[in-house]
Amino acid sequence: MQFSEILGQDHIKNHLTKSADLGRIPHAQLFVGPEGSGTLAMAIAYAQYIICNNINSQNEGENLACNLKFQKISHPDLHFIYPTVSTEDVKTKPKSIDFIAEWRLFLEQNIYGSLFDWYQVLGVKNKQGEIRVDDAQEILKLLALKSFEGGHKIVIIWMADKLNIAASNKLLKLLEEPTDKTVFILISENEEDIIQTIRSRCQVLHFNGLPENIISEALISNENADPKTALKIAHQAQGNYNKAIQLLQPDSETTFFEKWFVDWVRAAFRAKGNAAAIQDLIQWSEQIAALGRETQKKFLHFCIDMFRQALLLNYQTPKLVYIEPQVEKFKLENFAPFVNGNNINDIFKELSDAMYHIERNGNAKIILTDLSIKLTRLIHKK
Repeated sequence: MQFSEILGQDHIKNHLTKSADLGRIPHAQLFVGPEGSGTLAMAIAYAQYIICNNINSQNEGENLACNLKFQKISHPDLHFIYPTVSTEDVKTKPKSIDFIAEWRLFLEQNIYGSLFDWYQVLGVKNKQGEIRVDDAQEILKLLALKSFEGGHKIVIIWMADKLNIAASNKLLKLLEEPTDKTVFILISENEEDIIQTIRSRCQVLHFNGLPENIISEALISNENADPKTALKIAHQAQGNYNKAIQLLQPDSETTFFEKWFVDWVRAAFRAKGNAAAIQDLIQWSEQIAALGRETQKKFLHFCIDMFRQALLLNYQTPKLVYIEPQVEKFKLENFAPFVNGNNINDIFKELSDAMYHIERNGNAKIILTDLSIKLTRLIHKK
């Protein structure tokens, strides 16, 4: 992975290469950034720069064999830990190494992919991924081996906020007593979800969302997008290159989310003073409850964005509105007057509570039905 392949983030590239050139490589670093900002791509490029002793930011050097191994994500001194679930093939105690073939394919297809995309590869359904203590024990064994290149060994922990308590405690011991020339790179979108004792032992680098011009240029050069379409999608992506790629697809998840959202609010409007319409809300709840938990959580995040966009439009700030619903006969400007300062806090609270309970394995049908009935009251609140 070359630094030149990573979109934007030039200040971080310069910091990492200069610190490596000076031999100032922290044994534990935490890359924090929103989805689609390139944290994982940067970690792999940085690992390649260190392990292969490359000489410039293009990740070019005399060790061609080493660089070739990195192109295939198969270097013996580079190790990955990421969330996993039990599957038909791995029924108990799943570890990252059990899914290394799927992981390499995932990186090859879209290195900016999200946790949700990885879960789709695993086929999580109603399961929720996590990083278990077995992964930490596996890494402990691997780090005991001699380095293949005779230099550094690097462990990339993707979505470190998914470490369970046992894995966190085991990792903490590794961070407190690191073996010689071992580098840990933790990656997270939610820094606060990582236990404080681990965070305090890491040097933290914060990534920003990507600028619109960077995303639009990448869509034109990498995806052959029309310049006008690329500019529009870059604005809608809000700094997330992974989302921009998905928005290019005609059957993207956003299309389904928009339809589910519109069906939901329309049923909620009909339910006012019409007890029979409650049945529509119950049917809607059953439809969403049939989806996997990760899809439900992502959809509720989308709902929060929709309500936020409606609020901005209601408060006369159209320049900040980036969502353009494609559902027939649904206009955000017509919906916006029903989202205001009197109900927005309650709407956000109910959506956040629903996500909390779904994440903790609550009955999705009951949770969503309750949420729907509350929404019926809230959107008519004056």
